[in-house]
This record gives sequence, structure tokens and C-alpha cells, in this order.
Amino acid sequence: MKPAHGRPARPGDAPAARMLLHDLGVDPTALDRDHRVCHGTVSAWGSPDPRHVHFINDPHGHGWHLHRPAFDHLLRSRARACDVRVAEHTTVGHPVRDPGGGRRVTVTARGVHRPLRCRWLVDATGRRARVATRCGASRHRHDRLIAVHLRLADDPHDREHLSLVESAPDGWWYTAPCHPTGRLAAYFTHSDLAPPRLNTLDVFLDRLATTTHTAARAVGRTPWPGAVPRRCAAHTARLRPAAGDGWIAVGDAATAYDPISSQGILTALYTGVCGAEAVHARLDGDPDALARYAARLHETFEHYLLGHRAVHSWERRRPAGPFWRRRQAPTATREPLGRNGLPGSIL
Repeated sequence: MKPAHGRPARPGDAPAARMLLHDLGVDPTALDRDHRVCHGTVSAWGSPDPRHVHFINDPHGHGWHLHRPAFDHLLRSRARACDVRVAEHTTVGHPVRDPGGGRRVTVTARGVHRPLRCRWLVDATGRRARVATRCGASRHRHDRLIAVHLRLADDPHDREHLSLVESAPDGWWYTAPCHPTGRLAAYFTHSDLAPPRLNTLDVFLDRLATTTHTAARAVGRTPWPGAVPRRCAAHTARLRPAAGDGWIAVGDAATAYDPISSQGILTALYTGVCGAEAVHARLDGDPDALARYAARLHETFEHYLLGHRAVHSWERRRPAGPFWRRRQAPTATREPLGRNGLPGSIL
């Protein structure tokens, strides 16, 4: 989380991800062909007046409004180029210990079941951490944040290449261009504060109409054909422990950040690289590799929590609102490290 001129960064895909993509052998300029370029942010946060931050001042250059299917395809293609066998449209069953070491899982693709033995499992299943929780880990949620989002129809006059965040009485709004056309509008609030039937068009659009800057970018637009508001999790969470005997968690499975931090893709790439290095070192006989990985996650998460509270403290216009009161309440973010440097772990 990098504050810019006293305002929060956008939720999205930070320019700093270029360095990690380059390390993975992915040409960042390839993203310019398949994704909408993002040249900066607009934020109405702590003030009714919007503030602009342009990425021309960022040493890493511009960011992107990612089209996730295209981005995921790009990474899978890079993996195949490194002789990785990629199994798509596949589910993984409950992992069990193998007497000879490692884990056994059953993978299912198009109705066909196939048993596999793995020396190591990497959980990249997102916030649910399906693999790690089946190996004994537990998820710890820090809040109740949800997102309800809707894709709006294209407006040929919309030439904006910026993303916008705008605070609201019980949450905040985000809007940005979609790839290849259209615009996304998303409302973030706590699950217990969400209006009834927020995932219906009438209620969502009525709530959108109460905003200033977000509504100005949605005026005159109808929903994308067939689109309806969809709800998804957006809470802060971490996994404890983040690694164990024969498995390791990366991305949102390990630590999930609030979208206001603008760290989603960056953290996924970073923890993926660090997790791979830890597994490689552990298989080479390094007994402390997992502890170092977990300690690195812990340190990063603690810094995130401090920045997260600071960002929300900038909004002082709604002191009585439950959303902002919770976000600004003092909390103990530090916790003692357990044995081997792992927070709360018994590894």
C-alpha cells in the first residue's frame, strides 16, 4: 500500500508488477496489447474534491485494467514454455499423506479421475485456501468486507484511462474501464451493512446514484447485456500456518488484502515467486526455508495492516458511520512469532 499525496492508491494492478513479470520471463509490454492501459488514479477520499495521481511520475510506468482471462492465459502460456504440464478445467480432491513421502491427490477433468502423487502441493486456490485447509491450516478473517460489482454498457465518448475510488457513508466505490469496452462499478461495504437486495439492479443502481464522481461516470449507461450485480468476498485474511509438511500457500490463499491496497496481483506474483523459492530450498534440504517464507509473509502483512488503517484514517467526514468507525478503531496489529519464526505456528 503506497499512499500518494495523502490519498489511497487504486484497487487494481500496480505498475510495480512489471518487475515481477519480467523476473518470470513475461514481457510486460505484452499486456499493452490485451488490456486497457491505466494512466493514473482519481480519489475522492477525505474530501469532496477529487485528487489526481498520474503514473507518468511512477518509475515503473503505467498500470493496467486487467482482463483476467487474458492475463491468466498469458501466465499459463509462459508456464507451458517452461515445460510445465498445465491441467485446465481440472479439480483436485482431498490430499492425503503418502507413506513414501509427499501427498496423493485425485484430479478430475471432464469426468475422468486420475490419481497423482506429489512431492509438494502449492495452494493457489484463492481466499478459500481449499488445499491448505484440508492439510490442517485455518483461515483468520480480519473484517467483513464484501464487493458488489456490475459491468455497465459501453459509452463511445468515455475516453478516460483512469480508475476512481470514492468514499461513501458505509463503504466506498470503485469504477474503471473494462476490457475491451464498458465500465465496471463496484461498491465495497461490510456484509452486515449492505442494503437488502443490493445484488438486484434497482437497489444497486439506486445506491450508485447517491454518489457524485462514480455516478457521473455511469450516467446514461445501462447494464451490460445480461449483466447483474454480483457479490464477492473482499475481506482481509491470512492463513495460519502458511506452509507445512509437503504443502505451501501462495496468493490470496496465504494472505488476502483489501482491494483498496492495490496489491492483489502484485502480492499474488510476489508470494508465488517466494513460495517457489521456499519449496525449492526445502527440497534441497534447507530445514529453515518454510520458516523464512512464513516470516516474510508475516512482516509484509503487518506492514499492510498499518497502512490499511492509515488509509482509512484519512476519511474524517463520517465519524459516526459504523463502517468508518470500525476501520479507524485502534487495533493490536502485532503478534509474537512462534517457534521457528512462524506466527502462531507449531512447525
